[in-house]
Amino acid sequence: MLRKTTVENGKIHGIAGADPRITAYKGVPFAKPPVGELRWRAPQRLDEKWDGEYYAVDFAPISVQDQPGVGTDVYCKEWHVDPDIPMDEDCLYLNIWTPAKSADEKLPVLVWFFGGGYQWGYTAEMEFDGERIARRGVIVVSVNYRLAALGFMVHPEITADAKAHGEAPGNFGLLDQQAGLNWVRRNIAAFGGDPDRITIAGQSAGGGSVMQQLTCKDNFDIIKGAVIFSGMIKHPDPKMDIFKPIKLEEAEKRGQDFFNFLGVKNLTEARALDAFEIRAKYGQYAAEHPRVFPIEDGVFCVGDPYTRFINGDRAKVPVFAGNTVDEFVIDGRSIVEPSVKNAFLSSGADNMYYYCFEPDIPGDDHPGCFHSCDLWFFFETLGKCWRHYVGRHYDLARQMCNYYANFVKNGTPNGNDPDGSVMPEWKPYTASEHFEMHFTSDGAKGCIGD
Repeated sequence: MLRKTTVENGKIHGIAGADPRITAYKGVPFAKPPVGELRWRAPQRLDEKWDGEYYAVDFAPISVQDQPGVGTDVYCKEWHVDPDIPMDEDCLYLNIWTPAKSADEKLPVLVWFFGGGYQWGYTAEMEFDGERIARRGVIVVSVNYRLAALGFMVHPEITADAKAHGEAPGNFGLLDQQAGLNWVRRNIAAFGGDPDRITIAGQSAGGGSVMQQLTCKDNFDIIKGAVIFSGMIKHPDPKMDIFKPIKLEEAEKRGQDFFNFLGVKNLTEARALDAFEIRAKYGQYAAEHPRVFPIEDGVFCVGDPYTRFINGDRAKVPVFAGNTVDEFVIDGRSIVEPSVKNAFLSSGADNMYYYCFEPDIPGDDHPGCFHSCDLWFFFETLGKCWRHYVGRHYDLARQMCNYYANFVKNGTPNGNDPDGSVMPEWKPYTASEHFEMHFTSDGAKGCIGD
């Protein structure tokens, strides 16, 4: 197995997965720590060589955010279960699961961006274990990125500083993702991967991030496919649409308000504050003010990614997208479903695949198919969940993970199950045939929608 390899910064050592046929490299740095003078700056390439071997055996600290695992909402019980998980502003690390036995295998690559409203989330969440997908012949990479005030706050002084360095003046969390993607492009061959076969994927805000990366022209030659779980959204209420970026000028005004709330006079003073003090003040600020989200910065993001997608201003690649049946429901219907279908039809492409996730979800909380509960199935990590899933759920997860891996490998979800059986055909969603794949308690079922 490929337990040792060499990347641009030196020799690196991974560990055996739970399945020893898989090697995991955890906590791999892909950029300089965004601390001190690098706070509120675009990520900087890590050009130093490390001495000896770098042992990539543990997840790195998660991005600075509200302490996980202390709330009573469904997500704290579902996967944010560890209130003592290490957290640090030094957080730009990624993780790799590879089934390769040697560095010359040229395997397809999946790069994953987690969700959490651009405020919360981390690669160490247990549902994101990449091992089951890796068993299907795909290298899985999960990229961490800055969140909330440290990832998306902008201010006139931050803009001026960025321009002085020739950098984008905001969206630092998205720029972190892009830096991770570029690191993968440069280094994934060392892990048996093919840098010309990279698919990006994410859920919720991670899906919104995929839309941002997909419509950034600097990525057009890198991305070969995109998977968007519950993240292609056109919200009917502009005040609730965190996926539509606001203008830089408006974001700068909000940044000035936040600096005043912090009690600092300038960027130098703000950079001198402890990161956890900023976290605490941001929590207080967000109780009465809008939170910070991606913006139209004029460099990385030059327009609404949903509109750019429809207009064809994106990487022209296959897309796999959909929703759970009960998420973001307004007037009895998920707002994600019509957003995805409209985008697919308006794009005029014939390589778009739509899904709806709608099986029974067990639990005494009677949750329905709540937002992001499909992650356990797509990653086939049901065994880590507290819910009492049974055979039919595991059968469905096997199918869904197969479709997911097939898409990464071939640009289409279709293909045989590893046991050789043919899975239900999944046709593209087109103007002439509105084909939908429904993931039900009885398995995957295709149909023609309205």
